[in-house]
Amino acid sequence: MRLPLEWLHDYCSPGLEAGELATRLAMTGTEVDRVLHHGVGELDAFVVGRVLAAEAHPDADRLTVCRVAIGEGAETQIVCGAPNVAAGQTVAVARPGAVLPDGTKLRKARLRGVESDGMILAEDELGIGIEHAGIMVLAEDSLQAGQPLAGVLPIATPVLELEITPNRPDCLGIYGVAREVHAATAAPLAPPPWSEDPGSFDGDVPCEVVVEAGDLCPRFVARAFTGVTIAPSPPWLKARLMAAGQRPINNVVDITNYVMVLTGQPLHAFDLDAIAGARLIVRRAGDREQLVTLDGQTRVLDPAVCLIADGDGPASIAGVMGGARSEVSPGTTRVLMEAASWVGANILATSSRLGLRSEASARFEKGLAPEQALEAQAVATRLMLELCGAKLVPGTIDIGGAGADPQLVRLRDARVGGLLGVDIARSESALHLQRLGFGVTERSDGLDVAIPPHRRNDVTREADLIEEVARLHGMDDELPATLPSRRGAVGVLTREQRLRRRAEDALTAAGLHEIVGWSFEAPGRDDVLRLAPGDPRRRRVVLENPMSEDQSVMRTTLLGSLLDAAGLNAARGQGAPGLFESGAVYLAGGGPLPCEHHALGALVPGDVLAAKAHLEAVLAALRVEAAFTAAPQPFLHPGRSARVDLAHAPGAQLGWLGDVHPLVARAWDLDVVAAFEVDLGALLTHASAVPAYEDLTSYPELRQDIAVVVDTAVPAAAVLAAVRAAGGKLLGRAEVFDVYTGAQIAAGRKSLAVALAFRAPDRTLTDEDAAPVRERIVARLAEALGGELRG
Repeated sequence: MRLPLEWLHDYCSPGLEAGELATRLAMTGTEVDRVLHHGVGELDAFVVGRVLAAEAHPDADRLTVCRVAIGEGAETQIVCGAPNVAAGQTVAVARPGAVLPDGTKLRKARLRGVESDGMILAEDELGIGIEHAGIMVLAEDSLQAGQPLAGVLPIATPVLELEITPNRPDCLGIYGVAREVHAATAAPLAPPPWSEDPGSFDGDVPCEVVVEAGDLCPRFVARAFTGVTIAPSPPWLKARLMAAGQRPINNVVDITNYVMVLTGQPLHAFDLDAIAGARLIVRRAGDREQLVTLDGQTRVLDPAVCLIADGDGPASIAGVMGGARSEVSPGTTRVLMEAASWVGANILATSSRLGLRSEASARFEKGLAPEQALEAQAVATRLMLELCGAKLVPGTIDIGGAGADPQLVRLRDARVGGLLGVDIARSESALHLQRLGFGVTERSDGLDVAIPPHRRNDVTREADLIEEVARLHGMDDELPATLPSRRGAVGVLTREQRLRRRAEDALTAAGLHEIVGWSFEAPGRDDVLRLAPGDPRRRRVVLENPMSEDQSVMRTTLLGSLLDAAGLNAARGQGAPGLFESGAVYLAGGGPLPCEHHALGALVPGDVLAAKAHLEAVLAALRVEAAFTAAPQPFLHPGRSARVDLAHAPGAQLGWLGDVHPLVARAWDLDVVAAFEVDLGALLTHASAVPAYEDLTSYPELRQDIAVVVDTAVPAAAVLAAVRAAGGKLLGRAEVFDVYTGAQIAAGRKSLAVALAFRAPDRTLTDEDAAPVRERIVARLAEALGGELRG
């Protein structure tokens, strides 16, 4: 939500700079995303001017040379291109040095040979409207030439962009934020804008309203106006709407938007003469019923949608968007102003189902109080009378009435101190709550607090009241950093959590950076990763209501998000750092829920051996032995990829490893990178959470090397498995440390150098002790793999 401070100061002016106010609001629970400036700069260069003469440009048909008074006895010449400029007009003038809303700094100029010392401004050139067809003519007769324009129109204001949490819809209106500022700074708060209501309840409104879906519409309030003149809104109202991010349309529509931004309650204006049968019905939509909304789109509805209908069918999607058939038009003379309360969950579901979000739905879906409907009507009524020349038809339609009586919640002094860890005076608690609009009655042990309607959905228990007191009392310096007392409570990590952290710590210790990527990605990611049509990883979980098309399916591998992060770093000159991610991946299954498992993946600069070294660090940390078997993956380099299996259970696949395919890497503008991904959940089932004790012997190990020649297709893992199987208890370690092909090795064969380490717990081994074991190893290699010792 955009909060123009010029508008806020009508109700609460704390005397703080925009940055200081943003900090204060953030420290009391209202997050400020950023501070903006709306409008012009260098205010002294903007003045009121009076056109003394307007003559045709001698060398341009569409330009007018104007002599403009800009102060007592001060005149200037301005060349203007607007068709409506004329002598005698009071106008807005920008002098050289003025800064326009788009950042342009005005300077003296010569237009077709005639000097121009300034600019006569249109609405959009001041940021107070969108009109550019002609200059803005100021209607006030009392204005004096040279008078500062900032004192006449709100041409510049700081704007706070607020991030309002879903539980605080009361802060989606200017006055609601003013109440927060009042509570946070103790600055005076003006009476609410609805405190005086020019309307009445006695009379007959020329339209009948029937609420059939009362469970979806707690309150419906309507008033009728006649003699309405549709026209542009006055500049001050346009300026405030523009600063708040709203586009001015006409006076009636602008009033509904103005009141919504001010009070937080959306309204809708019907052309009363376009309501068929002069009767509105609030009901559920029929199956496949259709409505053309204000944006010109045809919406297909279902019975879960609440709508407002007339004699000809649907006229508005309740709480979301009005229909084109009954909208206010330039010929409208009678208006029915509707302010209703809708059930937030239904509005959220409707908005999501139709893919249609609006300023109204964003407020209604959070749950507004029924009382706000009449409050908004009071403000809208006053503005309709003032700005539209309208006459109010006596009477008010009010179906449903106000909400429940205020709930009373006891706030005990002892509980405040016990929960916060510091005693807060009862009088201070009462003051904080009263400033927020709560009713307070003192009791012997604390306070009885009446919850106001605008906080009915948010504050329901004593702990909620304590939170309100704490945030206004001050959390950073005022409250001690202590844990609350919880008898018998103790936090421990599960076995899976401990092992998962151990695996992640191993990669961090190896110098990799952890990322947290999106679980959503684009459907086209399958093609970029070269997944074949039958690949099970193409079985995507499709989101019903995605944030965008590029995030409309759930990921089936971590590789995409790792490549996204690496590509982003590379594009910003950071190279391709080593990255890893620990997160869930999803496959669409045959049941109602997708198949989800926790994966661990890494992407590192370099080749497959670099990736394998990092994976082996994880395996060592978890005390799991794995076997690597050459196997293709569509997104990996052919011949430089492997399948990762459990060493003691061949075929029990854990994941994959290899160089990223050059075509895949090129899609992210990356050079040579390698990656791995394993099913961490499956890996942890075989991990050892508690290390097994093994007695250390003081006797040295006996080291010997052998070189065995096998077929090229035989993996090193198979050689090591055969060596370990034959080595028995005396063989402590066996590792492949070299691979050789070339001279002295037959074609189709390779030589693997294996380091053997023999050790006994009770003596120092000799070559004679190791010889029988070595012979068994050689025999096993020959028998199982056709291997022979290299001479």
